[in-house]
Amino acid sequence: MNKPFSPACERNREPILTALRRILPTSGRVLEIGSGTGQHAVYFGAALPGLAWQTSDLPANHAGIHAWLAEEAPPNVLPPLELDVRSGTWPAGPWDAVFTANTCHIMAWDEVVDMLAGAAKALRTGGILCVYGPFNYGGQFTSESNAVFDMSLKAQGEHMGLRDVEDVNRAAQDNGLVPLEDCTMPANNRLLVWKKT
Repeated sequence: MNKPFSPACERNREPILTALRRILPTSGRVLEIGSGTGQHAVYFGAALPGLAWQTSDLPANHAGIHAWLAEEAPPNVLPPLELDVRSGTWPAGPWDAVFTANTCHIMAWDEVVDMLAGAAKALRTGGILCVYGPFNYGGQFTSESNAVFDMSLKAQGEHMGLRDVEDVNRAAQDNGLVPLEDCTMPANNRLLVWKKT
């Protein structure tokens, strides 16, 4: 099949990688939630060879991930596992890190809460959770482009939309995740980082 392609993945992969090099351990197991096209996995996996990078997503996206892995994946990037954050059934851990990009504004809020709770359970003590995407602060958009993006999301589905960092942080902390960093990223995005205590 033709590989699916996300222009956003192509644009944001380098700044995310720069942050991940600093934040993630040099070796261990990483679970990626919502691997999407698979572009991030093959790029990050090649650049971080000490990490076993486990892709996951809903079954509908597996064929695209397999297509990227078949052409480009280094041996440390693993075929996708089925993961629906609502199910309560997660890939066997414990994981040294969990990474997800551009999922919080696609999921319904209760799914975001389920994802944070599931990630916290799946991580080893001291493990790292990294969440990338656009977020609001104090209920306010950080840019006009984010406000427009939020409108376009809500036009696709009422459950979608940019989340408030404060709400996400509260849900993370309710599950034993301690905030480590809130990194400024290009194009009005953030990389939020927590550690499991």
